[in-house]
Amino acid sequence: MDSEEIERVRRFNRTVTKRVGVLHDHYLGRDRPVGEARLLWEIGERGGAPDVRRLRERLGLDSGYVSRLLRSLEADGLVTVEPHPGDRRVRTVRLTDTGRAERAVLEARSSELAGSLLEPLNTGQRARLVAAMSEVDRLLTAATVTLEVTDPDHSDARYCLRSFFDELGECFETGFDPARSLLPDAGELRPPSGLLLVARLHGEPVGCAGLKLPPDAPAEVKRMWVAPRTRGLGLARRFLSELEERAARHGYDLLRLDTNKVLTAAIGLYRSHGFQEVPAFNDERYAHHWFEKRIAAGRHVPGARPSLRPG
Repeated sequence: MDSEEIERVRRFNRTVTKRVGVLHDHYLGRDRPVGEARLLWEIGERGGAPDVRRLRERLGLDSGYVSRLLRSLEADGLVTVEPHPGDRRVRTVRLTDTGRAERAVLEARSSELAGSLLEPLNTGQRARLVAAMSEVDRLLTAATVTLEVTDPDHSDARYCLRSFFDELGECFETGFDPARSLLPDAGELRPPSGLLLVARLHGEPVGCAGLKLPPDAPAEVKRMWVAPRTRGLGLARRFLSELEERAARHGYDLLRLDTNKVLTAAIGLYRSHGFQEVPAFNDERYAHHWFEKRIAAGRHVPGARPSLRPG
């Protein structure tokens, strides 16, 4: 990044915050700032009585600030906050009838604001603005995804691995039985034998990728899966870059993986990432292609993200 890039981002931020009215305490002409309005909208969007912690993670807010926002909304009779019936340590929040009515007003005024951004433009300009906004939204979402080393027994890791197995079962011609595969067990994806990265978007798991670090063989990528709703954000390539860097820092100079013939998008990704197809190096029953990549042992890999803290 250079100074010009930074300045252009800052200029964009100033333009957007001014144009959409978030600088005022009366967002969309109501008697509350944007933080309260967004939280009210998010509660309704989740439906039922969502977990306060999950709301906080989704919005990227600290617990103290969310508590203050909820107290203000409660005082206005817009929400009720109660312990979860199955676990009193967990707080849930629900819109009241008044809260639902207020949210409906905010929804209508938000649509009016969006229309006011487009109305002064001609047809071509509108199309360009909407396309640019869609691209910005996609890239900002990609930048929001976090990667953390996670124990394979963690609930988020189990969710990703279960989803991975289910998807393989649906797309493989013969189905997929994890017990008949050479997939590593949980112990092989814990340090020092290996690791498992879990990707999260707004606190929710959206992908995983494992790395085996055997003492007498090349490092190996295993169990890489990305949730369908986050595909197209470059997450699989980000996984590969991070695993490559970690393998190199552990002293490995060769990275391996195998895959099934029906996973054509994955095969294309591996080739574009520098992997070369090689003869079979294992007897994985579900594999049709085997790949290797030479890496720079002990050094930072160009294009890889910085080291991420363990979770």
